[in-house]
Amino acid sequence: MVPDGDGRALRIDDNESLDIEALKESAATALAVAKELGASAADVGIRCGSGLDIQVRMGQIETIEHTRGNDLGVTVYFGHRTGSAGSTDFAPQALRETVEAACRIARHTAADEYSGLADAELMAVDLPELDLMHPWPIDTDQAIEIALRCENAARQCDERITNSEGAAVSKHRSALVYGNSHGFLEGFSRSNHAIACTVIAQNDSGMQRDHWYSSARRPDWLEDPSTIGRTAARRALRRLDARKLSTRNAPALFEAHIARRLIGQFVEAISGSSLHRNASFLSDTQGKQVMASHLHLYEQPHLRGGMASAAFDSEGVATKARDVVRDGALCGYVLDSYSARKLGLRTTGNAGGIHNLTVESGGRSFEALVAGMGEGLIVTELIGHGANIVTGDISIGAVGLWVEKGEIAYPVEEITIAGNLADIFLGIREIGSDIDSRGAIRTGSILIDRITIAGN
Repeated sequence: MVPDGDGRALRIDDNESLDIEALKESAATALAVAKELGASAADVGIRCGSGLDIQVRMGQIETIEHTRGNDLGVTVYFGHRTGSAGSTDFAPQALRETVEAACRIARHTAADEYSGLADAELMAVDLPELDLMHPWPIDTDQAIEIALRCENAARQCDERITNSEGAAVSKHRSALVYGNSHGFLEGFSRSNHAIACTVIAQNDSGMQRDHWYSSARRPDWLEDPSTIGRTAARRALRRLDARKLSTRNAPALFEAHIARRLIGQFVEAISGSSLHRNASFLSDTQGKQVMASHLHLYEQPHLRGGMASAAFDSEGVATKARDVVRDGALCGYVLDSYSARKLGLRTTGNAGGIHNLTVESGGRSFEALVAGMGEGLIVTELIGHGANIVTGDISIGAVGLWVEKGEIAYPVEEITIAGNLADIFLGIREIGSDIDSRGAIRTGSILIDRITIAGN
C-alpha cells in the first residue's frame, strides 16, 4: 500500500489498476503549492510500483522479496534559480513541506540561464496507447516453480554443469505521472517481467560461468524458463577449454546483447550531457558521416509493448519517431531541454533517455555472419568499462570464441580488444537479424571489419 493524495491507502495489487488519477491529484496539489509560494514555474514527477522477486539456488529458495514503493520529486524555479526536493509521503501536508523545502533551496542557488521547463508548445497531446501494462498473474509459489524449472533445466543439461549461481524470476508494475506549470499533467502504467539463470560449468581445464535472461513487458513474450536455463548452460559449456590468443588485428562479431552496449556508447557520445561539456569525440558531427554508409538507426518511441516506449519524455515533451543515423550520417543528437539550450538547439524529446533506438538489420542470421567472416573473434562478454567518450579510444577486457574457416574453432579468454570508436562505427560491415529487444537499444549482432586484439 502507498498513500494517495489524501493520505488514503493506494492499492497496487495485481488485481487492481494503478490509480493514475490519485497520483495526478498529488502532482496537482504540489504544483498548486509551488505557485502559492511564488515559484515562477515548477514540475513534479511521481512513481509508484510493486513487485515480486524470487531467487533460487541449487534447488532451494534463497530469497523472496515483495517490494512496494513510491516517490515524488518536485523542482521549483524562481526565474533561473532552481531547487528540488523529494518525498515518499503523498499526504497534503507532506507535499506542502516538500515544496517548501524545494523553494528554500532555490533561494540559495545561483541562477543558471539554461534552466527551466521545456517550451510549452512541445508538450505532448493526444497520447497514443502503447500497450505497456500486462500484469503477470502468478503468485509466489508459481514464481518459485518457474525459477526452479529454469535452474533444473540448466543443471540437467550436461554433467559438466557442476554448480549454479541461481535462477531468478521477477514481476514488476509501476505507474508514472508527470506534471508542470504549463498545465501538462499526464501519466501511464507499465509492467516489466524477467527470468534469468547463471550456472557454472567445470572440467579438467577449470570452471567457467555464464548466464542468460529474458525480459519483456508482457509475460507471454518471455522465453520459456527451460529454454533460458539450457541457454545459460550451453553458454557456460562453450567457454570450457578456453585458450589465449597472440596479439593481432582481426574482424570481430559482437553478439547482439554485447552489440547493444557498443551502440550505447554511440548514444552516450551524441547525448547532450556529453556534447554541451565538449566531452565527446562526436561533437559537431550532425549531418556528417559517423557510421558505415549502409547503416540506419532510428528511434521508435511509440512501439507497442516496447521496453523504452513513451508518449512523452520526463519533461512532458512529445516523443516522435525519427532517424538518428541515415546512410551513415548523423541526423540528430539526443537532447533534453537543458542541453539543447546550451547547444543552441531544440530538445529532441529525450529527457530520461533514448526510446527504442533500432539498428536496422541487413537480414542475415548470426550463423551466416559467422560463416561469412572467415577468421575472427566472436565477442561474447565484455569485462569492465574501458571506453573514453571524450577521445573515442576503447580498451576493454573480453571473452569470446575464435572462428576459423567460417566455423567456431575454440573459446578464448584473457584478451583485450582495443581501437577507436570512430573507426569501429565506420567499420561496421553488417548487422545480424538476431535482434535483441530487451532494452532501450534494439540491435542484432554487429560485425566489425577489424579490431585490435591484445593477447599474449
